[in-house]
Amino acid sequence: MRLTHVKLGCLLASVFLSLTWFTAYNGNDKGEPPYVPKMIQLYERLLAAESRGELVYRELSSLLTSLRNLTIPNNNSSTNVTEGLIKRRLGLLSSRLPNAYLYLPHLRDHADSLNPNVVLGKGRTGVSLVLGIPTVKRQKQSYLVSTLNSLLYDLSPSEREDTVIIVFVAETDAGYVNTVAELIKHNFPKDVHSGLLEVVSPSQYFYPNFRRLRETFGDSKDRVKWRTKQNLDYSFLMLYAHEKGTYYVQLEDDIVAKPGYSQAMKTYVRSLASDDWMLLEFSQLGFIGKMFRACDLPMIAEFFLMFHKDKPIDWLLDHILWVKACNPEKDAKDCNLQKGLLKLRYKPSLFQHVGLHSSLPGKVQKLKDKDFGKAPLFAAHSNPRAELSSSLKHYQQHTLERAYEGQDFFWGLTPTAEDFILLSFPQPLTVTGYLFRSGNIEINGDKFYNTTVEVLPSDSSVSDRLVGGQSPQYEGSYGGFIVIGSFVDGMAEGQIDAQMQPISALRLLVHSDSDVWVLLSEKPFWRMENMDGSQHRQAESLLAVTCLHQASISQVGVEGSIYRGSTQ
Repeated sequence: MRLTHVKLGCLLASVFLSLTWFTAYNGNDKGEPPYVPKMIQLYERLLAAESRGELVYRELSSLLTSLRNLTIPNNNSSTNVTEGLIKRRLGLLSSRLPNAYLYLPHLRDHADSLNPNVVLGKGRTGVSLVLGIPTVKRQKQSYLVSTLNSLLYDLSPSEREDTVIIVFVAETDAGYVNTVAELIKHNFPKDVHSGLLEVVSPSQYFYPNFRRLRETFGDSKDRVKWRTKQNLDYSFLMLYAHEKGTYYVQLEDDIVAKPGYSQAMKTYVRSLASDDWMLLEFSQLGFIGKMFRACDLPMIAEFFLMFHKDKPIDWLLDHILWVKACNPEKDAKDCNLQKGLLKLRYKPSLFQHVGLHSSLPGKVQKLKDKDFGKAPLFAAHSNPRAELSSSLKHYQQHTLERAYEGQDFFWGLTPTAEDFILLSFPQPLTVTGYLFRSGNIEINGDKFYNTTVEVLPSDSSVSDRLVGGQSPQYEGSYGGFIVIGSFVDGMAEGQIDAQMQPISALRLLVHSDSDVWVLLSEKPFWRMENMDGSQHRQAESLLAVTCLHQASISQVGVEGSIYRGSTQ
């Protein structure tokens, strides 16, 4: 039906053109060539027809691509099923921003030029927070793994289920994209499997010819190309992310996050008296820590695409605020006041820039957010009385005793097989759960490997019952201890079976030599039980182990916690 209308329009245009030339011989009273007014009208009509043709072309391209996605072969492969589901759910980004073809005409040459390449992902949607991280190939150092470690460091299980982190590899080199995906899959297998982490890249046809860019603002050709591509990268990522959650936070691949950043952002949003804001800033630097409502992303991305060749992205963001808030008839002071109602700043900053080498080759940047402050390396705590022992030698004044008393962190030298940290309780405790996490906020890449969490029941017969027999429920360890967990991806977390309660001791046991140091701070959460069986809270804390690097020594850090315990 649409094509019939197009043919009819072309026929009418031909008839109109013939009549125009027929009447042109009559001239006019002004002495100008008689065909000029008719030619102007014809030109205007041709422009309108061209615009309509572009719309029809986009609709047909979207329809054809949707049909192609609906016929993806299954082959009884779970991977194909997942990819097909994601493609059907996402569709073309062009369906979210039809005008993309106007700003990037080269996209018309390939129907799949706006198709996202989902390398890793489960299609997670409906979350509160969507974190977007664009990353590119760097000539010097990559900070991506450290950035992800920092973001994942202290997310609670519920926060992990209510978040999706999208790593957008802004490269068309399939080999490099797959390398990044494998790196993330190797370092964060649980988070990839759960759908918390996604890796996406653009189509190989997405980027235009950057050699045709016009140099502006005194920037070199390389810098103009860099900032133009950055505008396109952010736009693509925003369009991909906007249907996944409620709020979108723009980050970079060389940052560090404060512990508790996720809850802090959610609490701040809920505390706002008005919903009139458009942008919340959780860092004062560049485009780091900028939160938007996900429903606003198509509008923002379209503005970026409209002027992607003209200015850097932070300037364009400010222009959006100007357009939405400022009255041209009033002065700059009033404009800044009005923009301040749309752009709200949270202090202290939750994200810090740590990268030294920019993604722009040859550029060194030492940008630091002064409002970020210094992240704590350990937390004070209140713990029940216990006898402490360890085969690990402490470094300088960082003893296990000082850490247990909340005065310092424990820093032990390189662990070897059979090294341990032991907490023995003079009075047996009912401890229902535990958490140990590797790394700290500054250096989170160093982790505990091949280390188990073990408990010693106060009743020796419990070990015989749970470990012995033809079908043992648990694995036993020397000294009557029972293995209840181990470190996976640098973290050990779980519940302690009620059959083991109360316990007399808890132990971390290393099973193989390591090339890392270990730094431990603790802050446990205890629930005490009175003589009548009632419970009350005595103290709150987490048992935390973290790590620090020295120039010549690799190290590991572990954060952990014992919680919901009670004395007997």
